[in-house]
Amino acid sequence: MDIRLLHGREMAPWLDELARLRITVFREFPYLYDGSAAYEADYLQTYVESPRSLCVLVLDADRVVGASTALPLTDETEEFMRPFRTAGWAPERICYFGESILLPEWRGQGLGVRFFEAREAHARQLEHVDRCAFCAVERPADHPLRPPDYRPLDEFWRRRGYRHHPELRTDYVWQDVDASRPSAKPLSFWMRKLP
Repeated sequence: MDIRLLHGREMAPWLDELARLRITVFREFPYLYDGSAAYEADYLQTYVESPRSLCVLVLDADRVVGASTALPLTDETEEFMRPFRTAGWAPERICYFGESILLPEWRGQGLGVRFFEAREAHARQLEHVDRCAFCAVERPADHPLRPPDYRPLDEFWRRRGYRHHPELRTDYVWQDVDASRPSAKPLSFWMRKLP
C-alpha cells in the first residue's frame, strides 16, 4: 500500500478516482448515497480550492482504495459552519474532518487510526486551530436498509477521544439509493480538543 498526503490542488488529478470511491463506499448503510460524478465534482472542489486542505490517499498498485480529508472549518460550506456559530464555537478554531472511506477488503488493518493521526497532525499545523470535528448521518435504529450485522463507529470515535455533540446539528441533501429524489438528512457532530 502507498499512502500519500495531498494538499489543495494536488488532489485535482485524483478527483475521478476519489469520486468513484466515495460513490461506492457511501452506497453502504448508513449513508445509502446514490451519487453522481457531477455532484462529486462539485463537492470535492471545496477541498481542491483550499490550500489548507488535506487528503490522505491510500493506493494499492495505483488503484485508490481509501481516502480521508480535512480542512479548516472556515474553508467549508455554510451548512457545516452554521451549527458551530449558533452554539458559540469559533469556526476558525476548528479543523473539519470530511470522509474516511475504505473499500471493504482494506478495512480492519489500522488505516482508520492512521487517517485520524494524519488529520490531527495536519490540524496541529493550522494557525489558531485547537479542535477537530466531524459529522455523521443519523438513521433510525429500525431503518429498513440497516444490515443486521451493522455496527456504528461510535465506540471507535470515543476511543480516539471524540465526544458526541448532539446539539451541533445540520441537514445535508443527497439522494438515497431507494429514493426517487434528493432529501435532507440530519447530521450531528463529534469533536475533540487537540492534545
